[in-house]
Amino acid sequence: MTVTAVTSTSTAVTSTSTAGNAVLRVAPATPAAAAAYFGASLAFHADVSDVAAALAADGDPGFVVLDSRSTESWDQGHVPGAIHLPTALIPEQAGELLDRAVPVVTYCWGPGCNGATRAALALAELGFQVKEMLGGFEYWAREGFEFETWEGTGRRAVDPLTAPVDAEDCGC
Repeated sequence: MTVTAVTSTSTAVTSTSTAGNAVLRVAPATPAAAAAYFGASLAFHADVSDVAAALAADGDPGFVVLDSRSTESWDQGHVPGAIHLPTALIPEQAGELLDRAVPVVTYCWGPGCNGATRAALALAELGFQVKEMLGGFEYWAREGFEFETWEGTGRRAVDPLTAPVDAEDCGC
């Protein structure tokens, strides 16, 4: 079966699919629309590995990391050097703690939590440049990066489902 769909850019996209194929039931976006979408996604997101690499490099990474979780969560573990500012306190304290000229990378617990998204929205509404760190603290720890707790520093073994065990990066 040949399926033709007209996208919002008035470009017809034709694909061959079989009945019941949920993947192609809605035709893929045009390459131009896909490039715009994925480019925008990268403007809004950074992954744990890229944040860790930038923080580990010599010099100023050009951004600050903000942990938007509660004090109890912060005490259990956080990214070294992160600023602790729970989302609810952003409107009253962000201007005192952050420089609007420096981009902010927010994180929360992990992919099942939208706290980093809420924090990023609150910061953007206050005029800050902001990105969200995908994976949050969960993936920071699962990828084996050092973290700080109220008791000191810690590090977990690399979870082979999230990062390569014997390589510096995943190659993506």
